[in-house]
Amino acid sequence: MASEVDRTNPTGRPIAELVEELLVAGDPLPIVAAGHPVLRRGAEPYDGQLSPALLARFVEALRTTMHAAPGVGLAAPQVGVPLRIAVIEDPAPVPEEVRVARGRLPQPFRVLVNPSYEALGGERAAFFEGCLSVPGWQAVVARHARVRLRALDEHGTVVDEEFAGWPARIVQHETDHLDGVLYLDRAELRSLATNEAVSARWAQPTPERAAAELGFTLPGS
Repeated sequence: MASEVDRTNPTGRPIAELVEELLVAGDPLPIVAAGHPVLRRGAEPYDGQLSPALLARFVEALRTTMHAAPGVGLAAPQVGVPLRIAVIEDPAPVPEEVRVARGRLPQPFRVLVNPSYEALGGERAAFFEGCLSVPGWQAVVARHARVRLRALDEHGTVVDEEFAGWPARIVQHETDHLDGVLYLDRAELRSLATNEAVSARWAQPTPERAAAELGFTLPGS
């Protein structure tokens, strides 16, 4: 029977070796696209596989890569490292009507180590969502409106926080990556559209118009 490490890291190489090799080329790191097996395997829980210095370098590389993409979150598997680490940060430079409709508030830079989430209440919210590993496309995804996040930070400090609105969406999206789940697995596929189409047709704060014209149902409809 294959071990957990064998299934999440089929190369058999030490995680530290993979990370060191990745960092040699410098920032930003190459982002793995959909179709790569690393995005479809549950990542290995972090348990000291990286020295403190190497972990700090890797976290900074993830942050630089997220900014360069640009994105509001990035998980280690997205750069080919099957480890349960993700980073999030959102300056939320959006118009007021979008901020209100989507609950999108600025989020500071955070490192999430071994994160998990649980829904708080039954409310769900649906909006167009994209992914750095599925470039050029967006689709409407219904997600929990409020979640409780449990994780550690890069220093081993316990994180136990509640998130709502867009920050809750980011937490769910990045944690899903660590479970081998892409946003398309949860999306309303009739809403799938190119970035150009979303910008030209569906840039409204909420996706009601897209649902009516593309023929899909939103939560609560």
